[in-house]
Formats: sequence, C-alpha cells, structure tokens
Amino acid sequence: MHAAPLLLCFLTLTTLLTVTATPIRFKPNASDLELRGSKKFEGSSTFVHMRYHLGPVLTSTITVHTIWYGPWQKSQKKIIREFIASISALNANQPSVAGWWETVKLYDDQTGANVSGEVRLGQEKNDRFYSHGKSLTRLSIQSVIKSAVTARTNPLPINPQGGLYLVLTSDDVYVQDFCGQVCGFHYFTFPSIVGYTLPYAWVGNSAKFCPGICAYPFAVPEYMVGVQPLKSPNGDVGVDGMISVIGHEMAEVATNPLVNAWYAGEDPVAPVEIGDLCEGIYGSGGGGSYMGQVLEGKDGATYNMNGIRRRYLVQWVWNHVVSYCTGPNALDQ
Repeated sequence: MHAAPLLLCFLTLTTLLTVTATPIRFKPNASDLELRGSKKFEGSSTFVHMRYHLGPVLTSTITVHTIWYGPWQKSQKKIIREFIASISALNANQPSVAGWWETVKLYDDQTGANVSGEVRLGQEKNDRFYSHGKSLTRLSIQSVIKSAVTARTNPLPINPQGGLYLVLTSDDVYVQDFCGQVCGFHYFTFPSIVGYTLPYAWVGNSAKFCPGICAYPFAVPEYMVGVQPLKSPNGDVGVDGMISVIGHEMAEVATNPLVNAWYAGEDPVAPVEIGDLCEGIYGSGGGGSYMGQVLEGKDGATYNMNGIRRRYLVQWVWNHVVSYCTGPNALDQ
C-alpha cells in the first residue's frame, strides 16, 4: 500500500506490522472484521464502501523486479514468470489472466488515469545464500530489497513510479506471521532503510511450513478430515498456491501502492483492499467456504484462467464499479 506525504510522517513500525497482508482464509480476515460479516462476495453488496483517498495508483508501465530469496528451481521460476508475463498477454485462451487484470485496470487516480495494463518482467536478483538469514521479520524484507538495489554487481534499478519489487522466499525460509496470520503482504520501503520509497510485496512458498493453509485447495489442513486436495495445474503445490497470493498482492500494490489510494474502511493502518474483499473466491457463486465454479482440465487439474502457456487458479478481485467480486471465468460473461 502507499501513504500520502503527510501520512508518511506518522507511519511507524507498528503500522508496517499491521497492514497490507493476504489473510489466512481459515480465520476471520480484515474484511470480515471491518464489515462485521455483512459483505457479499460474488453478489452485489451495499455494505462494502470501496473509496478513493486521493493517493497515486500505478498508471505507468508496471515493471516487476523479482528477488528470489533462497534456492529456487528453474521450473518454479518459470511458473511464476509466465504468470506475471500473462497479465499483459492478450492472445491467451479465455478465460485469461489478462482478463482478470481488466478489473484491476478499472481503478484510477484523481487525474482519471487508470492502473496500467502493461505489466512486464524486469531485472531480477538471486539471493540464494540467504543474505539476511532463514528467519525474516517483516521489516527485514526491506533490508533484502536494499541489498538487491545496492548490490555491487547487477543491482536492481530504482523505479519509484512503475517498479514493483517482489520478494519471493523459498520453502525453507520463515517470515514473521507466515502461516499463522498471512501468506503474503505488501507495503512500501522506508527511505531510512532502503534510501527510496518503493512499492513492494512479499510472498512465501508454503510447501514445507503450511501448504494446507497457504496452498489451499491444492493441500488441505489436517483438521479437514476426509477432504481431498485438488490437483494443481502446474504440478507444484507450493508454487501453484503462491500464484493466487502473488496476484492478490500485485492487484493491491497497483491500486494502493502507498496506502492512501483505494481501500474500504476508515483506518489506513488496517485497510481492506480489493484482494481482501474476495479472498477465497475463484468463480461464480463463491462465498463463505465455497470457492465458486471453476474449471477442471482433462488431466484433472483445477484452474480458473489461462496464461500464455499455462493454467492458473487465481482469486477474484473487487470491482468497485458494480460492487462485487469479478473474474474472467464468471458464468454471466
């Protein structure tokens, strides 16, 4: 999220520890608490008041700079890269990832400029030897970014306008609140740490720590006795589970990069954003514990949208024009 210059003066470490997270879907999330259970997911709702708070959105070409923290297989990187590249790929089969981003593009700033439809892969950085250890705090994610942008060799470029810095931690790295409260979060870097204000997001691979929570429905929690996990579309439970969280965080960074643009509720410290309102909803009729109507491939894999060459399962996002969650696989489209 992003904050206005005035608000920036009052932001503290406490703020960083309380906002912009992808909530665990088996516990009350921010929107449940804010809206007292009154929200409707896929159906229209008069209880959700998504408002614009005059801050910027990402209207320039969005360049995603990925920091691969810890060891990553080439196949895993390929799944994630192709998802990001698919956001601007208009030639993919329908329903498509690009069609999903159409809802994100509806959000604009005070000049009337909309979120960019141009999302591209930028320069990456590998941090395979855990430069800041295998146990990270939320704040130390910013130190990881600082290391990447100030590296002696091939530093990541500084792009405050259209850059989105995506920190992805491998399955043997624990991040503060991971699994217990969040699967990912986004915020912006503090100049006092990084030297610049840069929108960023973190998402972890939950394959070893909590696949039943952050990679659901491709894994299920132990307490859900008798429930079988669904087959993941790309054969990697941890990474396939990350895709929806990455989509969630990218959509929120694009519409609320400094925590002062689009969100529901009155408190910028705990905003309810366009991904939060649709957490766990992947198709028509979704809501509560039902994910909605999705697709099943000939191989038995579950997905709801197509990328350039792959299939993905990605949660829907809130459409403020019609006041309900929308996605490219909606039955009424």
